[in-house]
Parts: sequence; C-alpha cells; structure tokens
Amino acid sequence: MDVKIERPKGIKGVKPIYWVYIGCGALALALIIWLATSDIASTYKVDRTGLNIADVKSQKFDDYVRVDGRIEPISTVQVSPEEGGIVMEKVVEEGAQVRKGDVIIRLSNSNLDLQILNAEAELAEKQNILRNTRISMEQDRLNNRTEQAQLELEVQRKHRAYLQKKRLFEDKLIAKEEYIQAKEDYDLAVRRQKLINQRLDQDSIYRLSQVDQMEDNLANMQMNIQLIRKRKEQLNVVSPIDGELGLLDVELGQNISAGQKIGQINDLTNYKVTGQIDEHYIDRVHKDLLATSAKKDQDMNLRLRKVFPEVREGKFKVEFVFTDKAPDKIRSGQTCYLSLQLGQPVDAVVIPKGTFYSATGGKWIFVVDSSGKKAYRRNIRLGRQNPEYYEVLEGLEPGERVITNGYESYGDATSLTIKD
Repeated sequence: MDVKIERPKGIKGVKPIYWVYIGCGALALALIIWLATSDIASTYKVDRTGLNIADVKSQKFDDYVRVDGRIEPISTVQVSPEEGGIVMEKVVEEGAQVRKGDVIIRLSNSNLDLQILNAEAELAEKQNILRNTRISMEQDRLNNRTEQAQLELEVQRKHRAYLQKKRLFEDKLIAKEEYIQAKEDYDLAVRRQKLINQRLDQDSIYRLSQVDQMEDNLANMQMNIQLIRKRKEQLNVVSPIDGELGLLDVELGQNISAGQKIGQINDLTNYKVTGQIDEHYIDRVHKDLLATSAKKDQDMNLRLRKVFPEVREGKFKVEFVFTDKAPDKIRSGQTCYLSLQLGQPVDAVVIPKGTFYSATGGKWIFVVDSSGKKAYRRNIRLGRQNPEYYEVLEGLEPGERVITNGYESYGDATSLTIKD
C-alpha cells in the first residue's frame, strides 16, 4: 500500500522564486535607507555663477563701525511766548539770522490791556484813601494836642485850687469837706489826664500801623502794575540767543497760548552729528570714542559725546561733537558718513561679510574643498565685525575659501556640489 507524502510547511516550503522576490525587496529597502543617510541625500547642487566665494585671510582687523550721521546745530533753543495773544506781525521769516533780543513776532492781548487799566484805577483809589487817611491823622493829631493842652490846664487849675484849699484848711478858715473835695477834683484830673494820654498814644500807634499797611499795599500794587506792564512788553516775542531762525510755525491772526512752542533758534556757533548704531555694538560703544569721516574729501575728526540708552527698532542713538573747529562747508541737515573706532587694529583671521550670517548666525559656513567642486558645512566661531569683515576665532585657516552668499535655498544640506 502506497503512503501519501505531504509537503513540509514553513520556510522550507517556500518556492525558490519567492526567495528571489524577498531578496530584491530587502535590497531595495537597504538602498533606500542608505540614500536617506548618505551624503547623496544631504548634497545640494548649485551653479558656480550664483556663488560668492571668498578667501580666508590673515591681516590687520580694523575694529570700527560705520555710522550714517546727520549734522545738526550744537544746540537748539525753543521759542515760546511768555504771554498769550493774537499774532499781529511776523517781523522775521524762517532761515533769517537773528541776534539776542531781536523781535520775532508781535502779539496783541486786549485782556492784558484791561488788567493794566483796572490795576491803575485800583492804585489811584488806594492812593486817594492813603492821602485822606493822612489828612485825617493830621487833623486828629491837632485835636489830640488841643485836648492834651486843655487837660494840662485843667490839672494845673485843680492843683492850684487844691493847694489853696489846703492852706485855708490848715488855717481853719474853711471846712474840711471843702478841702477834701478840692483834693478829689485834683486827683481825678490827674487820672483822667493819664487815661486820655494812653488813649491818644494807642490811637497814634494804630493809625501809624494803618498807614504803614496801606503804604505796603500801595507799593505792592505799584509793583503789580510794573509786572503787568512788563507782561505787555512780553507780547513782543524776542530771540533768546544769537542764531538762525530754523522754524516759525505761526500765521497772522493766530491765537497763541503762553508757553506754546512756535519756533526754534539754531545756535550755529558750532555743530554736532547725530546717528544710529546697530544694537549689536551697544556694549562696546561709550563716551569719548573717536570717529573720522568715512569720505576722503571730508576732513572731520569727532568725539562721541553722548550715548542714548534707549533702543528703537534694533538701533540706538549717539551724538558726536567736533574735536576741532567744524569745517566751513558743512550745513545743518547735511548727511555725513563716519567711522567710529571701537578698538586698536590687531592681526586676525578674517572673512568678508556676507548674507550667510542671517541664516547661520555666524555658527557655521560652507567651506570649498581644494578641487573647487565641493563645499562642506563646517562649524566656526566668529568674534568682532566691521563693515567689511568678520573676525574668525575658530574653524577656519588662512588660504581656505568659503561661500558667503545666503543659504536660504540650500535647506538642510551639509554639502554642496558646485556646477560650472
């Protein structure tokens, strides 16, 4: 009897043709993984004509920064009227040269005129009151002297009658009561004289005090009138300094408030230069740094006078003054280009500045190999910079070549193939 033989199961039962399929699939998968992890996948092809290839050099690194400056007057004084009013006349126009005290505009203020009239009327009234008070005091003084004279006469008479009565009483020619009455009349006259003298003295002191107070009030009113008249003089707005009238923002008939800015005077005895510097340099820029003109046809030497701490839109403001007399040909508002020296020149490895920095932050760069057909990404460390070069601290050697244009289109490529 024949026995049926069954085909074994599992791997041993796979047909040879399937092994071929499995091997091809594994090979394809390995190829995909290799491509994903090899330099082929991270290589980007670029045209040589679109590249900026620069040499790494060893040379003097000049530590400076370029500043676009604007020439301004050394100082500017604001013109503001101390008194408000209506513009009646513009004596000078913008751009005119003025001297200190020259009238710029004339104002009119009817309220101020009314205040002067009222103050003068009140002063006249106070003067009349003071005059009448003095006349009354003189009359009272005469009356008081008359009263004092009468009292003295009365005391003398009472005293004489008292002495007569006393002698008669001692000779027993009159009654005692008559003597006592004469003595009492004399004593009363003396006391009355003392009281009235005290009252007159107090009245005199009070009236003198009243006059002094009125004279003080009168003096204050006179001073007030002088101040009001001086205020009227201030309706003529004058130049506070010698200089150029750089701005005059008024029109005839315009109502100007006290303290309102209507113009400015530019002091042209000297000039200053203001500019903006990138905040990258904020820790290295300080007072008394020196700057020179960036143009050969401009002979300017300046000193950094002020560094403003506020940063706006990535820049901070600085102010320079001339170390010598300002050039004769410069004008207010003119643009000038300065080189601000941050440190002494030193020997350093440098590369030209380029747009690659915005993509890498200066942490890496593409270095071209000796064949000139490949470039590889390399980590570097940059230091200082000036308008032309970066200082290289690590990662590059003199004689090497680097790509300095932008890397935005290269993606995550770690190497470049350069096509001619």
